[in-house]
Amino acid sequence: MGNSALIVIDMINAYDHPDAELLVPSVRAVLPQLTRLIDRARAEGVPVIYANDNFGEWRSHHGEIIETTLAGKNAELVESILPDDDSLFVVKARHSIFYETPLSYLLSQLGADHVVLCGQVTEQCVLYSALDAHIRQLRVTVPEDAVAHIHGDLAEAALRMMERNMSATVRTADTVAF
Repeated sequence: MGNSALIVIDMINAYDHPDAELLVPSVRAVLPQLTRLIDRARAEGVPVIYANDNFGEWRSHHGEIIETTLAGKNAELVESILPDDDSLFVVKARHSIFYETPLSYLLSQLGADHVVLCGQVTEQCVLYSALDAHIRQLRVTVPEDAVAHIHGDLAEAALRMMERNMSATVRTADTVAF
């Protein structure tokens, strides 16, 4: 057993994209579990890494992404899960948290061989990130009640794929072992 890292995927979000209407109800449903998971990771000294889309704003940095989100109409969806001073932040451009980002290097510097993936979207970014983590021989845990989806049926299939094809541990947020 090695070290774990909690990775919060794409939760710093203004929800002003075409799928937002379908996504927001799921985000509201998982937010309490996600908040508890982040709080528990911090309390246990587990690194919390935010891997977030920059929404095509290549000159932006994480502070600007947060400011834009808090100025949006759904700020309440991010207020309880904002990065703290100890959080790490990786800006991503595509679905996978690993694609063209320094995340692999960061995890190796942390000595992490286990990632807990939470956030959104289960059937997109979480799924592709789990595959890329598996390819990198990282152990993967996905708290099924701390990942939001656009399409429930696809999210269920994605969770099954992660568990079956990527050897991911799928469990509830309150039972995640770091």
